[in-house]
Amino acid sequence: MSGLGGLNKSPNGVVLGLVQLQLPVVETKDDLLKQTDKVCEMVRKAKRFAAPIDLVVFPEYMLHGLSMDMNDEIMCEIDGPEVAKLKEVCIENDIWGCFSIMEYNPDGNPYNTGLIIDNHGDIKLNYRKLHPWTPVEPWEPGDLGLPVCEGPNGSTLGLAICHDGMFPEVSRELAYKGADVILRTAGYTKPIRHSWRITNQANAFCNLAYTASVAMCGSDGTNDSMGEGMIVGFDGVPLVEGTNRPDEIITGEVRPDLALEARTNWAVENNIYQLGHRGYVAVENGITDAPYTYMKDLQDGKYHLPWEDKIVYKDGQAYGFDAPRKK
Repeated sequence: MSGLGGLNKSPNGVVLGLVQLQLPVVETKDDLLKQTDKVCEMVRKAKRFAAPIDLVVFPEYMLHGLSMDMNDEIMCEIDGPEVAKLKEVCIENDIWGCFSIMEYNPDGNPYNTGLIIDNHGDIKLNYRKLHPWTPVEPWEPGDLGLPVCEGPNGSTLGLAICHDGMFPEVSRELAYKGADVILRTAGYTKPIRHSWRITNQANAFCNLAYTASVAMCGSDGTNDSMGEGMIVGFDGVPLVEGTNRPDEIITGEVRPDLALEARTNWAVENNIYQLGHRGYVAVENGITDAPYTYMKDLQDGKYHLPWEDKIVYKDGQAYGFDAPRKK
């Protein structure tokens, strides 16, 4: 159920709008300001299109495009003019927004940053992409962990930027911290379509959480982004699916209260609980150990694949980037 695309909002519902934003070309500061104004106008359009809307979600690269340009002139800062405009438009329209910026970093490469701003203009979530899409993306790996925040109408929101959503550990971490709606923003192009769909569904089902995901859309003359916004129920079944039409807004309602009901009442396939309570039929409360070697090795800084010495790509030089700096 999605309330006819969110047009009919239930008392416990959260209406989402996923903006399949046209892929821009941004090369100058003026381009950046114009693109910021377009995003603000799309927020207004979303509110006009679906009055009950609570949260509008924009794709990764919404202000930057897919050029991977690290020019300081088109980088943003949390207290800069672009974010200030995003705050203002959320207040103006009494709406929450999920936004993407490429954040200036004085100590290295820029960060790929996601922000959730509430209807009062306050930043409720600030997160930097943990796993840049190497070797294609040059961004600094995130250093703020995976925060969650209270969202509209009793929801708890988490955000996974693009490639972070390909790691099941990321969505599990967000759900473990309480997220019942996991947003995913992306710049993906069409070859990733199948992986996009199955991971959005798996991330929902494995964590009994809603997932709401959207990519950039259309062409910039070089890249062709896919759009394909989708909202998936906590049982892994898609509820709403977009196409590949640029600037289309996909809307639908999610019910965090029903996700909580599943998390507390499901027996079979309540996997997020059962992960930490193995075999509770045989053993009271189950076994609460961590039997996974890769978890221990990651914790100890010893992560090493059996085929690691044969990996071909370990930096971005084949894609035109300089050799990475030493740790």
